[in-house]
Amino acid sequence: MSLRTPPTPDGCPMAAGQAGQAEPSLRRRVFLRGATLGATVGAAVGAGALAGAVAVAAEPGPGPSGRRIPFHGPHQAGITTPQQAAASFVSFNVIAPDRAGLVSLLQTLTDRIRALTAGGPVPATDLASPPSDSATLGPVLPADGLTVTVGVGASLFDGRYGLAARKPAQLVPMPAFPDDNLVGSTELHGDLMLQICADSRDTVMHALRDIAKHTRGGMQASWKVDGFHAAPRPSGTPRNQLGFKDGTANPDIADRTVADAVLWTHGGASGEPAWVEGGSYQVVRIIRMLVEFWDRVSLHEQENMIGRRRDTGAPLDGTRESDPPDYHADPQGLLTPMTAHIRLANPRTPATTNQQILRRGYNYERGLDLDGNLDVGLVFCCYQQDVARQFQTVQQRLAGEPLVDYISPTGGGYFFALPGVTGPNDHFGSALLA
Repeated sequence: MSLRTPPTPDGCPMAAGQAGQAEPSLRRRVFLRGATLGATVGAAVGAGALAGAVAVAAEPGPGPSGRRIPFHGPHQAGITTPQQAAASFVSFNVIAPDRAGLVSLLQTLTDRIRALTAGGPVPATDLASPPSDSATLGPVLPADGLTVTVGVGASLFDGRYGLAARKPAQLVPMPAFPDDNLVGSTELHGDLMLQICADSRDTVMHALRDIAKHTRGGMQASWKVDGFHAAPRPSGTPRNQLGFKDGTANPDIADRTVADAVLWTHGGASGEPAWVEGGSYQVVRIIRMLVEFWDRVSLHEQENMIGRRRDTGAPLDGTRESDPPDYHADPQGLLTPMTAHIRLANPRTPATTNQQILRRGYNYERGLDLDGNLDVGLVFCCYQQDVARQFQTVQQRLAGEPLVDYISPTGGGYFFALPGVTGPNDHFGSALLA
């Protein structure tokens, strides 16, 4: 490998004996002279400039994205919140020794998430103590659209904390479906799930690091998957790693009637305990996409498998992404095949209206597998009122669809997203543990 001589400021290479070829002792002397000069100038400017710099750095602000998502409310943020650019899904085993320890864990989680999502100056730390913050985001925490959604798994309701009788009615371990590849997976289930989303990747990582620091005695991470939310290209719904728009036909949860029917759980309904009011069932699935094989398939076949045009996202019988497919006018599947993914997932009949799910997935990229193939895909995440009536019913219809030759679900779990924290004196799980 040849090394090129670095250019001088005017674009010409430095000749031997110039700064680019200086002896080590000369380079050290130049560095030390610069450091001394910097110190002298700094001293001449005086303490007033330093005080001004500190004051500017300490000013609280809205963060790089300018978004601050409210933390308090009847439902948790991060469910109906418009999707942020980055996410981490982290499953934990709860190791709190007893019920009092679990309460303390949930109170600590509440305090940390409330502070992190609000943003603001980092509390000062004396030099003899460990810093109160990692400083990876600087001395002022940006809110940066941060949300942390807390869910609990079925295993939390075993005998450890006396919660068996209070388990949400539909909360069970995620089963293996016919086309899954879960054998030997280490990324399954968990006592507690954190869905951490923000407008910047480093904000997500900072939040996870902060939470882990403050909860070391209460929970231990089991598995983690990171995701990114692609920008719309060129417009409309973002695309997944298969190149198709993903999430087009989500239910209109801005309509409160729709949200109450398909998204939020209601205490006392369908055998649910009273404390679940305002929560939602969360499904997380790690779906690897076998893109090396997919990229060899004709565009016609790809579109027939999905049921949409790849360029516009329009259904095969429409012209725009927002056009609803008219299956009633195509009973034999001449335009949209009967086995198309969108037709199986949502047949759009009166009987399947209450089976809709709110999808909130993220793309992922995890390098290469042992054979040198790309490990990319979708962190599928959805929320619903009843996981058996909604997600599982949809999944059963999708069993054996043509797309299964190009995707491989490898992990995930079912969780129950707790009701929201209603105010400064409330905490996660307060009704559950009352």
